[in-house]
Amino acid sequence: MTSAVPATTETYTRTQYCRWPCECPRSPPRCAVGVSLVTDGCDCCKTCARQRGESCTEADTCDFHRGLYCDYSGDRPRYEIGVCAQIVGVGCVLNGVRYKNGETFQPNCKYNCTCINGAVGCVPMCTNSRPPLVWCPNPKLIKMAGKCCEQWVCDDSRKIRKTSPRHISSAAYEGEDEAWQKNCIVHTSPWSPCSKTCGLGISTRISNDNEQCRLLKESRLCNMRPCEVDITQHIKPGKKCLAVYRANEPMNYTISGCVSKSSYRPKYCGVCTDNRCCTPYKSKTIEVRFQCPDGTEFSWKILWINACFCNLNCRNPNDIFADLAHYYDYSEIAN
Repeated sequence: MTSAVPATTETYTRTQYCRWPCECPRSPPRCAVGVSLVTDGCDCCKTCARQRGESCTEADTCDFHRGLYCDYSGDRPRYEIGVCAQIVGVGCVLNGVRYKNGETFQPNCKYNCTCINGAVGCVPMCTNSRPPLVWCPNPKLIKMAGKCCEQWVCDDSRKIRKTSPRHISSAAYEGEDEAWQKNCIVHTSPWSPCSKTCGLGISTRISNDNEQCRLLKESRLCNMRPCEVDITQHIKPGKKCLAVYRANEPMNYTISGCVSKSSYRPKYCGVCTDNRCCTPYKSKTIEVRFQCPDGTEFSWKILWINACFCNLNCRNPNDIFADLAHYYDYSEIAN
């Protein structure tokens, strides 16, 4: 009489995609135009985010700046490898045309745009143009007939010619000023978060709001809160937050021994004793004039805080895309 052999149950060992301690390359990868550089799902290294339709894991994250998430529903019962899918969100309307959330489109030949939950983000396509070699005394960027992107040419006179140079067709100069206006979508990015949580730091932004429609980097000084003051001592009894702090006496800004010619009494963002973080809610940029010990003077743009709010959703200070998401819930503002 044969004895019954018990059935064996195959066990599945889940693949571990994250390894600690982290081992990252010296320099982060260079992502394609429009692809976000993000921290991987292991919270270790910088990586190019996976795009719609690409596979994703706990380590390879989807591009959340484009409203994507990792859908593991097709990998039952393991739920180990998913596919980047679009989060259902609000569409966009641009120039009378409606686009779906996550849809990529080109309003003209110069820009590639994406609808991101009601907001339109665009990436310039004309990025490969280079000015002429150093032998050219007066390079000029002009609109060429039959081409989308402006091209660099060498104009050997600083005055605008009534007749075009021999190497440029006459059609290239026709309506040049109008071409700049028609083909330039003015865009100014939000100011980046201050590089320091206390003390003097730097904030930057990118803007093409100029006559040449060139993307230029702008900088300003910022001071979120003083490092030498314990703001928690100024929180009222029974409260957990102080949204705005302001010193009693005016002060002068100082940079490398150079002092501002005028004194100021700025407002600072406060602190919380719970998990909330205070960030500027209303602000502007002012111009401050400095004078150095040797008598020289210079000016700097400085962030001027008007109001702050204490938010439950503390954003990553190094995430330049943080301003794409708006979490300004008035119930979270500390009074």
